Amino acid sequence: MNHNPFARPEAAARRRLGTAGRGRPSVRRPRRDLSRPARASLMLLGVAAVNIAFVAAPGAAYAAEPAPVVLAVESITQVIDNIRLWLLGILAAWATLCLTVGFLRYTSGEPGEVEKGKLAFRSAVIGYAGALLAPLLVTIVGQWVA
Repeated sequence: MNHNPFARPEAAARRRLGTAGRGRPSVRRPRRDLSRPARASLMLLGVAAVNIAFVAAPGAAYAAEPAPVVLAVESITQVIDNIRLWLLGILAAWATLCLTVGFLRYTSGEPGEVEKGKLAFRSAVIGYAGALLAPLLVTIVGQWVA
């Protein structure tokens, strides 16, 4: 008997017992091949079931009438709110991008890149401040317009 000192004993026991990799017994299932006529009849039965489903529900095949689309806004305040949200999102996204690039440059270790990273951090702070002040600025402009 060849004895391997590095072999795990449970692996050898699994091989002897016929268990799978996780300790479960492997089950050999008998192969069930359908004959050619049986496969053809199952396919025919499936096609018939699909056809019956289409015939039984004819209304499901037609699309509903599209609802009328209104593109106009109700008031100027809704326009101002939309501008405020877009401005806030764009400034926050830009500031997050500056913060990410600044972090990557600052942690690179090269002196020139560290200075560029500090500049990107300052740009991120200005972007976040602008994002926080965007609602106030849009409200002021909205008061001028209205």
